[in-house]
Amino acid sequence: MGPIRQKIALQGMRFFAFHGFYPEEQVLGCEFIVDLETEIEVYSGNSDEISHTINYERLFTITKSEMDIPRKLIETVAHAILEKVRHQFLAVKSIRVSIRKMNPPLPGQVENSLIELIFNR
Repeated sequence: MGPIRQKIALQGMRFFAFHGFYPEEQVLGCEFIVDLETEIEVYSGNSDEISHTINYERLFTITKSEMDIPRKLIETVAHAILEKVRHQFLAVKSIRVSIRKMNPPLPGQVENSLIELIFNR
């Protein structure tokens, strides 16, 4: 049997953070929702060792540490998350990071803005 692609994901991680282009956004803060998906190849489902998969506790820690650093653009935050995951988990075949900024400061009613990055090895 050939390799199987296994997805390990955290969906709907909620953070209150201080990202934003405008100075008041960096002072007032806002709610963000982050989804992070990874895929690896597995050759057997018989292993019950966390070292044979992607530890989603580490994925959360990476995401939280990057969300804690105020930046002007959520694109920059998403890129930093993707790069850290890519370098810490060399077996990962693909990574998808999306960040939604809830209630962005626009002159109309908008539920959220979204940035998504996708990496394939």
